[in-house]
Amino acid sequence: MTQTALKTASAPVIREPDVSPVLAAEYGLSGDEYDVILKALDRKPTFTELGIFSVMWSEHCSYKSSRIHLKKLPTEAPWVIQGPGENAGVIDIGDNQAAVFKMESHNHPSFIEPYQGAATGVGGIMRDVFTMGARPIANINALRFGDPSHPKTRQLVNGVVAGIAGYGNCMGVATVGGQTDFHKSYNGNILVNAMTVGLVNHDDIYYSRGAGVGQPVVYVGSKTGRDGIHGATMASAEFDDDSASQRPTVQVGDPFVEKLLLEACLELMQQDAIICIQDMGAAGLTSSSVEIADKGQVGVHLTLDHVPMREPGMSPYEIMLSESQERMLMILKPEKEAMARAIFEKWDLDFAVIGVTTTERNLKLDMYGKTWCDIPVPPLVDQAPLYDRPASALTKPAKLDYSAEKADLVAALKTLLACPDLSSKRWIWEQYDSLVRGETISSPGIAGTQANKPADAAIVRIPGHASKALAITTDCTPRYCQADPFEGAKQAVAESWRNLCAVGATPLAVTNNLNYGNPQKPNIMAQIVAGVDGIGAACRALDYPVISGNVSLYNETNGEAIFPTPAIGGVGLLADWQKSMGLALTGDGLALMLIGSAGTDLGQSLYLREILNREDGAPPAVDLDTEKRHGLFIRDLINNGMIAACHDISDGGLLVALAEMAMAGGTGAELTAAGDAAFWFGEDQSRYVIATKDSDSVRKSAEKSGIPVTALGLSGGKSLKIAGHESILISELTNINEKWLPAFMAGKE
Repeated sequence: MTQTALKTASAPVIREPDVSPVLAAEYGLSGDEYDVILKALDRKPTFTELGIFSVMWSEHCSYKSSRIHLKKLPTEAPWVIQGPGENAGVIDIGDNQAAVFKMESHNHPSFIEPYQGAATGVGGIMRDVFTMGARPIANINALRFGDPSHPKTRQLVNGVVAGIAGYGNCMGVATVGGQTDFHKSYNGNILVNAMTVGLVNHDDIYYSRGAGVGQPVVYVGSKTGRDGIHGATMASAEFDDDSASQRPTVQVGDPFVEKLLLEACLELMQQDAIICIQDMGAAGLTSSSVEIADKGQVGVHLTLDHVPMREPGMSPYEIMLSESQERMLMILKPEKEAMARAIFEKWDLDFAVIGVTTTERNLKLDMYGKTWCDIPVPPLVDQAPLYDRPASALTKPAKLDYSAEKADLVAALKTLLACPDLSSKRWIWEQYDSLVRGETISSPGIAGTQANKPADAAIVRIPGHASKALAITTDCTPRYCQADPFEGAKQAVAESWRNLCAVGATPLAVTNNLNYGNPQKPNIMAQIVAGVDGIGAACRALDYPVISGNVSLYNETNGEAIFPTPAIGGVGLLADWQKSMGLALTGDGLALMLIGSAGTDLGQSLYLREILNREDGAPPAVDLDTEKRHGLFIRDLINNGMIAACHDISDGGLLVALAEMAMAGGTGAELTAAGDAAFWFGEDQSRYVIATKDSDSVRKSAEKSGIPVTALGLSGGKSLKIAGHESILISELTNINEKWLPAFMAGKE
């Protein structure tokens, strides 16, 4: 139901619909939740108040189905400055510097309107970071699309990639990596998870807490329009065949305005003028004003006539629920107001004092000479629903025996390298500016010099520091999570850890993006609980805390849920980026060695799916003690200069990892090891392939540490030669790997 505004000579005449339990249900509030509102107010809410409750109590904003479980995650460590609960998490990286990062979803908007949905997802996560006082230095993403044969997949890939590129490139922030997978479970509900990493000095970190009484509430940035109204509610519901009609709930972004907003905010932050600051993200002015009021234990009285608007006749309901982009809410020191206004006007941005903080802890909204909302803030936050939803018992999949499986290794390798998940994503990353600002050491496809090399994690130098760099990665294997939500979530964390270790970085912390279906279904709730428990177990064992994150539920269409996808964004620190390790084979005569056990299991592997057309069995188990020991060992090898290349073994197994190393460096290999299909294509965990000039020292060190090591062969030549099998040119493998995605996007696949 909507409202109408009839413009008169003075002010619009706003006709609000009558508030009732039926209307509340239309806005996503249950009968019990509506009863709580009635008791909290001791009266029936106005239409504007109902809208505010509906977005603040939506799944997207309140985490009402997951909050009880998220509390179990480890969030503290000596290097954690700010954990969950702020716009982004913050970790200490030494020298009075801190890294600020977070990952968030824009799944539903990107399915409805892929370009703007993805673009505003990137814009929103960057605002979360620079709201903390940090300058963004890198973007990374995790994208999941439907089956390539689905009629919408090509359009969605095109729009999402263009949106990410358009916003990030215009902002001048490097997009340095990501994941892109395809599976039919995402046919009706794609996933677009965006992560940003920024840098700030300890003394310059800003928070949304700290407001006091009698302080001006200041609106800065772009004007408010009618786009994105009820975006948070839309993101908290399943899709159906009519979801395209929700296009008006998708925000429209302007990266050039955001660039101005970034520079203006960072300039003002240098003037000691801001008491606290909050991005207007999901639920817009509603969530930002309520968060500031709640964290400061104050009230907020807003005069909405003063809000900069780009459309005439807007109602208080529309203003409060609009999710127009590129906007911030600040509490300023009163004596700094004129100076702050001058800065924002210099950057050609709106600046308006729209209210004041009050002793009475209410959210009060006046407009057109009338009070439209006057509700206590504590019940709006403290009485937000919190559900311990029923979860069904999960059945552990059986571990299958593939010992009799024999493979044509070269034919299988060709098939795997050409499949959508393993094929080169050059078509995607060439649209991203990964080198802007000149600090990127490693990102997708960069090769050729010590300063630019392909590696398992993106590496970005810390500006102004001679040697330090951050390593960044996003990871998740949804097919593992579908088979075993607990083990799959553990593996996502472990692979993140492994990718950081493989470049020589010390893993410090993670952000997560928990993408699941409808939590009101016990089988889905079981996936969520097991996923959170798996993440917690891995993060505790690896001393790798969760400092920020996002939960995206109701990722379903017509009752069909996505694969559970707990994406993990990891950040690590390199003391000396010149010691960082790439994965490319660039020289002849290097000994190739497997660190970790030989592959024994094909369960849930890409080989099983792409070669045998099966998706069954148990995923590879993750022994966290083994994971930690092997990661520490690899980092020691790198720090001691004992290896020339390193690549973790993940999708596709050992032979795919070796092929990727060969393709990255244009150097072949002669493999003398022998084994069955599980040896070459099993995706057993805690494993790496290394190239070294000193295999004896590596072997002795591994034996001393009790770590399995297997000789695989030597690098050299222009072909991949496998004992007992035909050889294949590296150039042919590269052509196979590069071919699929451009052909698909051109409509030739």
